[in-house]
Amino acid sequence: MKIENNIPSSIEIEQLTKLYRAMGDLTRMKILWFLMEGELCVSELAYKMDFNESAISHQLKSLRSAHLVKSRRSGKNIFYRLSDDHVKWILAQTLEHISEKE
Repeated sequence: MKIENNIPSSIEIEQLTKLYRAMGDLTRMKILWFLMEGELCVSELAYKMDFNESAISHQLKSLRSAHLVKSRRSGKNIFYRLSDDHVKWILAQTLEHISEKE
């Protein structure tokens, strides 16, 4: 439900805050950028980022909770990918925004 002047509702503002809070961590942001290249399992992410798998799994849980990533199981491995193209768009647009010269 929208309120006047197209301002998001309180619930929508809360959801936006949760989304940006999840993206507001350096490790989680790096994970998202690695996943922009394609699907990766926890061990591949841990190797690329030089972190232990437990730390990566913990961060992925936050990203899943914010609906930024999805997972699928294949044997003993769990593979992660961005939830949809909107996540990629948000990251690309944000990078473009901070890269602008005044």
